[in-house]
Amino acid sequence: MTNPVAPQTPRSGSFVATATDSYLAATSLPGALIQAAQNLRAAVSQLGFAPPVTHIYNPLDYAWTAHETYLRRYANGSKRVIFLGMNPGPFGMVQTGIPFGQIAAVRDWLRIEAAIDYPPNQHPKRLVTGFACQRSEISGQRLWGLFAERFGSADKFFEEHIVINYCPLAFVESSGRNRTPDKLPASERSALFAACDQHLRDVVRILQPQWLVAVGDFAFKRAEQILAGGQIRLGRILHPSPASPAANRDWARLATIQLRELGIWE
Repeated sequence: MTNPVAPQTPRSGSFVATATDSYLAATSLPGALIQAAQNLRAAVSQLGFAPPVTHIYNPLDYAWTAHETYLRRYANGSKRVIFLGMNPGPFGMVQTGIPFGQIAAVRDWLRIEAAIDYPPNQHPKRLVTGFACQRSEISGQRLWGLFAERFGSADKFFEEHIVINYCPLAFVESSGRNRTPDKLPASERSALFAACDQHLRDVVRILQPQWLVAVGDFAFKRAEQILAGGQIRLGRILHPSPASPAANRDWARLATIQLRELGIWE
């Protein structure tokens, strides 16, 4: 693993829903998204979660360098399509700080490799080893693999698209089992979703996309609740998780068909 670096301290100030057009005019798109991510990081760091969740991973803290690099490099213009995931996977964003961040895809296709710090209170079965991680995040391998096959270069994909996650936190139970945000108690979901909802609104306002495509049902339900009735068009594709039998039957072909039916891809 590379030498750890301390996460950066959020800048003063806050980018909130009432930010004016003049603020955006004076701030680069990557800078505005970085500020929004820092605001989200600060908001979720104040939250507590009860058993069966025993360990919380926030890549916006310990993997901030990689995440900031992602935003600075690839969020440098408005986007036609936002792909929205759920939350970090144990061998993807938890390790690299990049949504669906399978190691090989991030390092070799996105061309990002950064020092990853150690999160506090790691579960012994879910250690963060950063870019030295030997496990592959299959969801990320499939998602980024589809984009690489269709667009060739990451620069070409990011001309009109970007991938973000709804929730920045990963939740691990005492057994080492991953717990998804939708399985949290209602009282815990309420505060968490409020912070994540605000971040998604910020991202949509900053990037001004035509489409938000949810990767899976959870992301679609959250986007529908937050953004329905607005100018953005909503769609969804099958989640590429190997836990889904349908996704294991040529996910790339199925997702491509769905995107063509939406009219997003030809």
